[in-house]
Amino acid sequence: MKCPFCNHPSSKVVDSRPARNGRAIRRRRECLNCLERFTTYEQIEEFQPMVVKKDGRREPFERRKIIDGILKACEKRPISINEIEQFVDELEREIQEKGVPEVQTRIIGEKVMDKLRQWDDVAYVRFASVYKQFKDLKEFMDQLKELLAKGEPGS
Repeated sequence: MKCPFCNHPSSKVVDSRPARNGRAIRRRRECLNCLERFTTYEQIEEFQPMVVKKDGRREPFERRKIIDGILKACEKRPISINEIEQFVDELEREIQEKGVPEVQTRIIGEKVMDKLRQWDDVAYVRFASVYKQFKDLKEFMDQLKELLAKGEPGS
């Protein structure tokens, strides 16, 4: 494993433990050159469906993109990285268990919005404003009014 600090090609494992509900191994490594420590995850390579984008393009499913989008929405909000990773683990497992070769981004986006709505209204609105690509301020305000009319379960 190449060191992310000095690019040395060798490291040693100093600690291993199960992660992601036993679906991965978390390894703490130490570079044999600079002695810096870093973490890697090892998991079984499972079938990953293609994601069909709104414009019809297809690209491989990438959990990191989902995590990054949720992290942006949850910035300075009281949602832990563990909650986010657990949700994405569940989402990824659900998609894989369906065994379909393709999944629409709409389905992934709606599941993310549903979870954010449960967690935090501000994070939900942030994500929705990017995901739904509101055409104007009126459309955005309509969404906010709808959110306020439903009460405040995520607050």
